[in-house]
Amino acid sequence: MDITWYGHSCFRITERNRISIVTDPFSDTLGLPVPKLKADVVTISHDEPGHNYVEAIKGANHILTGPGEYEIGGVFITGVDLHHMEGKDARWNVGFRLEYDNVTVLHLGDLAHIPDQSTIETFGEVNVLLLPVGGGNGLRASQAAEVVGLIEPSYVIPMHYSLPGMTLSLDPLDRFTKAMGITTVQELDVLKLSASEFPDQPQVIVLRPQVQAVV
Repeated sequence: MDITWYGHSCFRITERNRISIVTDPFSDTLGLPVPKLKADVVTISHDEPGHNYVEAIKGANHILTGPGEYEIGGVFITGVDLHHMEGKDARWNVGFRLEYDNVTVLHLGDLAHIPDQSTIETFGEVNVLLLPVGGGNGLRASQAAEVVGLIEPSYVIPMHYSLPGMTLSLDPLDRFTKAMGITTVQELDVLKLSASEFPDQPQVIVLRPQVQAVV
């Protein structure tokens, strides 16, 4: 499996002989280069320009926007209700769990609260956690670190934090790495996984945002 990040909450997940999935494609309103990608499936955590720009994705026959269970091309996809419903800050948000054979990826969208135990249990085993860490309408660094402890994934890929040129006001990545007690960051262009390589303790992998189009 290859996991590539294009900035903010947008990833492309590919596996040989399986469908490709793009999460939360964004428009130019973010101030970042808009990724123009190919995918079979697009998942949308919530309906905002920073997460719902499906027009940039070619070939997608399935646009998933809500909770539910789906099987597409041999991949099991579960949309999980992660809405934040407190007062004026009430917000719709759907997390997506992607199960490719023996590798599971969980994208938490704009999760803004610590999930309760019953919700954590619905996630099951998580090999790769795509986690908002930069505040704004998502988790703050300390909250994100707490969520890592609850889910206990093999790998954590931070997302939804401040990047050069971004129009949103988000916290920098180093607040999260400090909250996790990390002094040396492991950076990659692409996370390449097989089912036999999972570490015993969560490892934080920082992906460099890619700007080239996949055509």
